[in-house]
Order: sequence, then C-alpha cells, then structure tokens
Amino acid sequence: MIVTNKVDPSPEQMMTFFGTPEDGPFIMVNLLRFKERAEYTDGSDAGLSGREAYMRYGAAVQKSIADVGARSISSAMVTGLMLGEVEDLWDMVALVEYPSLEAMKKMVMSPEYQAIAVHRKAGLAGQLNIKTKSTGG
Repeated sequence: MIVTNKVDPSPEQMMTFFGTPEDGPFIMVNLLRFKERAEYTDGSDAGLSGREAYMRYGAAVQKSIADVGARSISSAMVTGLMLGEVEDLWDMVALVEYPSLEAMKKMVMSPEYQAIAVHRKAGLAGQLNIKTKSTGG
C-alpha cells in the first residue's frame, strides 16, 4: 500500500469529490501529520510548532463547521499502533460529520474558512481525508 500525505487536494480531486452524487450525511476521517515547525508564507510566528499552528486552525474552524450544520465528533492525538505496520504514524485523528457534500463545499469555499486555512497550511506536513458513510450500526 502506498500512502501519500497531501495538504491540499488537486483541482481534479476537488471536482471528483464534490461532483459525486449527493448521498446525505457522512463522516470525514482526517489523519493529520504536523510539520516540526510552522511555516507561514509571510514568515510570521516562526517559533510555533506545526501542531500549535494547526491547533489555531482547529479552534477557529469550529464556527465554520457549525455554520454549515456539521459537527466535530472527536479529535485525538495518535499515541500508538497495536496492529499492522506503517513507516510513520499520523500525529492526530479528527472526525467531522457533515450533513451533505454541499455543506462541506460551502464551508471550504467560504471567505471565513479561507481566512483561517492559513494556520492549517502552516502547520500540516500532510493529511489523508477519508469520506465514510455510516452502516447504521
């Protein structure tokens, strides 16, 4: 299995993801890897760790999530691996439930979200976003 962490999706990935038929609520699993040091494009906050920069985003994004009717289910630091093998573990896992693809698209395209995304980009070395659908159990 090849795993490639990315910070932003390509335009093609965005079109494919948001172009799929609407199928209602879903949970986005975010597997996050932080930079050792935050990297802001304007050079500010050079003393912050990547985790600290991402936590700025994490606190601010809660309003954007709520504004589209989504909810943060859980976020937790990864502390170990019981089964399987990976070269490097992710640093954090976050789960967000969205009512629809349109709600998520509205959030990520909003000016408010775009303004806080600078902290996300400064702090993340990469991530995986996995869309999941409840099995009803």
